[in-house]
Amino acid sequence: MRTIKTFTMVMFLLIAGIGLKAQDIVVIAPGNFLRGTIQATDYTNVVLTKEDESVVQYRATDIQEFVWNGETYVSKPIIIKKKMEHRFFKILEQGAVNLYAIGGSTGVDVPEPKRRRITPSIGIGAGSGGFGGVGFGGGISIGGGRRQEAPVKRVMPSTFFIEKVGTGPMSELPVEGGNSEGKTQHIKNILLQKLSNDEDLAERIKATESFDGKLIRAFVTAYNAVHK
Repeated sequence: MRTIKTFTMVMFLLIAGIGLKAQDIVVIAPGNFLRGTIQATDYTNVVLTKEDESVVQYRATDIQEFVWNGETYVSKPIIIKKKMEHRFFKILEQGAVNLYAIGGSTGVDVPEPKRRRITPSIGIGAGSGGFGGVGFGGGISIGGGRRQEAPVKRVMPSTFFIEKVGTGPMSELPVEGGNSEGKTQHIKNILLQKLSNDEDLAERIKATESFDGKLIRAFVTAYNAVHK
């Protein structure tokens, strides 16, 4: 009985230890990464508090990807206003077809500062222009001072992007802002192009009268499950 209790306690401590070590990761290049706590992103920049508690900011052109709360954000090129730029895209689905998103919650509560330390305040600006009329890239400002009373959080409208090798560049799916007849047909055309060679799925897409993020993700998941 004592052996079983000891074994159980050891396993509990090991699991607890793993949980404590679980951190966010910034991947600069293959085999070159940093661990810490990601504070915020505006999809052009990301702010990381490193293990030594120093704060650094990386642009999408500086790193390959980062893992935040178990979700992966990859740096990819995209044309904005006829200019090639890099942005961070959250991976929603990967496979024969990849689905990404920009938007949603972009910041977390700033942790309570330790005694006699100063915690940087972090602000996120949404900027102007960008994808589908939604602005991204206003920048993240890092300043000194004590922790603000209100949590530092911003929420941006979500914009979805779909990608399939051999079918042209990554395409935006304008889900936000309602489903007009023209917008719905535009989304259908893109899905039928990217999710090709699947007659059953094509019929379901053609019969759909309106789209949201959950439905688009379901279509991509179903396609990837068959086309591996």
